[in-house]
Formats: sequence, structure tokens, C-alpha cells
Amino acid sequence: MSGRKKIVLLGATGSIGENTLSVVREHPDRFELLGIASNRDGQGLSAIADEFKVPHRALFSESGLEGLIEMATLPEAEVVIVATTGTVGVRPTLAALEAGKTVGLANKETLVLAGQFVMPVARQSAGRLLPVDSEHNAIFQCLEGLRGPEQLQRILLTASGGPFLHHTRKELEFVKKEDALRHPNWEMGTKVTIDSATMANKGLEMIEARWLFDLKPSQIEVVIHPQSIIHSMAEFIDGSVIAQMAPPSMTFPIQHVLAWPDKVTPAAPTLDFSRIHRLELRPPDLEKFPALRLARESLEAGGLSPAVYNAANEVAVQAFLEGKIAFTGIPRLIENCLQASSFSNPGSLEELLALEPQLLEFSLGQLNKLTA
Repeated sequence: MSGRKKIVLLGATGSIGENTLSVVREHPDRFELLGIASNRDGQGLSAIADEFKVPHRALFSESGLEGLIEMATLPEAEVVIVATTGTVGVRPTLAALEAGKTVGLANKETLVLAGQFVMPVARQSAGRLLPVDSEHNAIFQCLEGLRGPEQLQRILLTASGGPFLHHTRKELEFVKKEDALRHPNWEMGTKVTIDSATMANKGLEMIEARWLFDLKPSQIEVVIHPQSIIHSMAEFIDGSVIAQMAPPSMTFPIQHVLAWPDKVTPAAPTLDFSRIHRLELRPPDLEKFPALRLARESLEAGGLSPAVYNAANEVAVQAFLEGKIAFTGIPRLIENCLQASSFSNPGSLEELLALEPQLLEFSLGQLNKLTA
């Protein structure tokens, strides 16, 4: 009987999946891939299955949610990495938690849309929810050993500022898709790279943090840190601050989640402090990056506002990628949707998931008004 920790990886062919494979590849004596899933990349999935001798696999395009849930609840599975996109990740996450698994969550929509339904399950089940996003994983590490939430003053999520940190507001009106996809520090998927450029990504992370760590909006702040070495910080009531640092590689938070509560040697080069000459921190420019301001407003409004924000941003990013709106049109569409929305807060997870197509359709309608 193998003593290796058995891993299920949902979203195996995406960027988080690739980084997870790097960690598993680095530690064949510690981790074993038990199951893998992808949206529709059957060829990529087969290549992974062959390399790692994976016994279970599923394609969402063929098996649907049932296939993902089956992977997430395999009896032998110990850790389930949820790196799918969209609300597809909600059901497998809940199923894995209810089955007593440790879930490494790398899917923003699960908490942005359904945090009010997911977190009670996470707290009451025999499972454990660990954040994979580098910022939330950093906060989790900073808070380990905290005696009680009353000792925490606030958290500070760091943001690189993306490729347009030094652009003027006027210059942002003319940026191209190629410019927005050229992130200075991170290699990520297309959608999240655009979100980083608008700072909507950091806004979504604020909403996630509210649910992950049971915080008030006033306890969540964002600071610009261009070097992307400090991944986030926690300030306590005595004025002390703990910061978590690592190179800008997703292998570090992923290996933390896979090995937790143990530690393993890194799968990527570590920090060389002889080459780090400065670590900058500054407040974000909310006039230049209004998507961040709008995220805070939706967080404070509560109810369905974060879900409207998420849907509007998804539609806006796609419209920008297709050349239908300017880069500055992304936050403009988000603001229009938030102002025009009249959706009522759903009373159950089923109502919420059923409402998501309507939110996207509503956002498309607002897009048509904006581009008419």
C-alpha cells in the first residue's frame, strides 16, 4: 500500500493544473495523481494520464458535472484541487468537502458567487478548504496559529499593478489586447491576465477573502506591490504585521496546499535576497483602476451584487478580447450593470446557480446598450 498522498486534479490542462503537475513531478515519493479532469482537452488529459499513470479521468464535455463530482469524491482521494473555471467548480467543491476531503480551491467563482452557501458546508463538514490563490494562501499561512479572530486587525492583499501601473488614465483608453496580456510578473490564463490588468482580479479576491476568513469589508485592504514577492500580509491588534513571501510562481501556494500541514522542498527557484534591492508598497489608484473601487462597493452592498460584478466582468473581458469595447469599457460596463441591477438575493444555492445565466444575459444586454 503506497504512503503517497492521493491527489485529484480538476482542471488538469489549465495553468493551475500545469503548476500542480510540476509539484507532483518534483515529489513522486510524496504525491500520487489518483484522478484528473479537463473541460474538453482529451489529448492533453491522455498525455497526463500516461505520464503519471493516472487510473481515473473525466472530460467535462462528455461526462458533465457528474464526472467531476465522481472524481472529487473518489474514496481514496485525500486532496482535491479545484482549478476549473466558472460555477462548474461549485458542486464538486461541495461534494468533496461533504466527503471529508481537503479541497485546494483555485476557482474564484465558487466563493464570489456562492460563498454564503459554500463556507457553512466547509466549516461543518469533515473536509477542509484551503486557498490556492497566492494571496489567499499567503493570508492563510499568516493566520495559522492565531488564537482567535478578535486578534486580527485587517488583511492586506498585495497587487502587482499589472502591465499598466505607470500608465495615465488617458493612456488606458488606447491600450491593446496584446498589451493587456503582457503581465510583468506572472504567467496566467487569458481571462485572469486581463483581470489583473484592470485590477478586477484583486476586487474578486477581496470578495473571496471576505468569505474565506469571515471578515468585514473594512478589514480587507489592497496595496500595490510591483515586485510580487510579498503575496499578502496580516496586521494584528497589537500593531504587528506578518508578511508571506515567495517568488511569483504558483508552485509555492500549490505545494503548500498539497503537503499541508507538512512542508516539502520547492519545485521552483527560491528567493535570492542578495538580488532583492527594494520592496515597494503603495496605495492603489482607484480613479485609474475603478474596477477595484466597484468591487469594494459590491462587497459592501452584499446580496447579489458580487455575483452581478462577476458576471459583468466576465462579459466585459470577453467583449474587450473580441475588440467590441476599449480597455476602459470593462469597468464602465461593470458599473452600468451594478447600477441597473434589480435582482433579488436567492434563498438557496439552487436558485443562485439557476440565476447565473440570467446575470450573464443581463450583462450582455447592458453591453449592447454601451456599444449601440
